[in-house]
Amino acid sequence: MSELTEIVLQIDGQEVKATAGMTVLQAAQQAGITIPTLCHHEKLEAFGGCRLCMVEVEVRGWKNYVVSCLYPVAKDIIVRTRSEKVDKIRKVLVEELMAHAPDAPELVKLAEEYGADRDRFERDASFCIVCGLCVRYCNEVKQKNAVGFIDNGARREISFIPEVAKEECWGCQECFAICPTSYAQAAYLLTEALAFPGQRKAPIHAIKPPEPVRRVIPIMPIAATT
Repeated sequence: MSELTEIVLQIDGQEVKATAGMTVLQAAQQAGITIPTLCHHEKLEAFGGCRLCMVEVEVRGWKNYVVSCLYPVAKDIIVRTRSEKVDKIRKVLVEELMAHAPDAPELVKLAEEYGADRDRFERDASFCIVCGLCVRYCNEVKQKNAVGFIDNGARREISFIPEVAKEECWGCQECFAICPTSYAQAAYLLTEALAFPGQRKAPIHAIKPPEPVRRVIPIMPIAATT
């Protein structure tokens, strides 16, 4: 099948045209249909970490619940971005994420939309939801590998690599802006404080040339001549 082959599917009752190779999330976004996600970024490979983009897909009468950022478009499939079960799934996912980052603005907004209880699960306020945006952005876009994952499963977290971060991060900091909980910035500042305190590089634009020293040369009176 050619990459340019047009595929027609239905999303929330709307006929949507996509091309082979696109995901359901991409097709929905192209059609102006909103699907929530915290770990997706247009410049990065799909990750499927937060699972908030879960949707209902019906194929020949069979319903399945899939992560839309990874699920490829296919001819004549029926996608529902909101349903009773989809909303229940998202509600639980938001509640689980809020156990780690209860005050993250994006999660607070989603909690209001889906009626999530921020106190449903026992708090483990690491403030990181392991969305992987900082790790993947640094690797895939910046190609610096200054931050990575450590451990696995429930103990998985991100960590800056001091020897790389010391040279690369102060002049970049682009991952701070895409982090949905601000944890990336906090993790970097902790690494800086512990691994290379007092060695922060000043940004180039903040360096100003010294002001020239002005010398005042006194004018001595000249004696009148006769």
